[in-house]
Amino acid sequence: MLLSGSMAFSQIPVEVMAGDKMATLDLMFFRFFKNKEGASSGLLYFNRNRASMDYAMTQTSNLPQFGSTNAFSWNPSFMKGLAPVVVCQIFGSGVFPKAGIQYALIRNNLTIFSWLVCETKQKPNLDFFFLARYTPAMTEKLNLFTQLELIAAFPADPSKNQVFTQRLRLGLKRKEFQFGLAADFSQTGRNAFLATTNSGGFLRYEF
Repeated sequence: MLLSGSMAFSQIPVEVMAGDKMATLDLMFFRFFKNKEGASSGLLYFNRNRASMDYAMTQTSNLPQFGSTNAFSWNPSFMKGLAPVVVCQIFGSGVFPKAGIQYALIRNNLTIFSWLVCETKQKPNLDFFFLARYTPAMTEKLNLFTQLELIAAFPADPSKNQVFTQRLRLGLKRKEFQFGLAADFSQTGRNAFLATTNSGGFLRYEF
């Protein structure tokens, strides 16, 4: 974050979600680096850190979880948003280097960001990520805020579970603040899936 701060102009959104089963904290950095002339270069840096705390936490179960994702991609203009990407994810279970293909579209009120990456380890996971954010103007000072995330993990190891996650945000945007309703869904399994839902509200601020 310190490296990117001197090289790229960016807003850093921080989101707190209070759900009926757990609370989450989400910090994201997502911006093209600038060149010497101040224009966007082809280098895109994505950094995200998420933490969650289950209300049913005990000393041995439902412990807090933390994850960090860092991704660098090179986005030449002739590829029209497509780009090769390298990703490093850090979780409590280990460090996972990945590589694949990415798509990025960034406009004033529209962001679409997605990738399909594969771990570089043996018996790797194939991971899909999709983020869409749309904030059309409603009045001079108020915008609608909508965001959808889709995450899927397909392990090559048949003994490991597939994991699917969907996150929805619907609310309002006023200057640097966004707030509204939130719902996170997840499904884990192979032939039969365990489904969980965490619904509540969110507050988001862009630094």
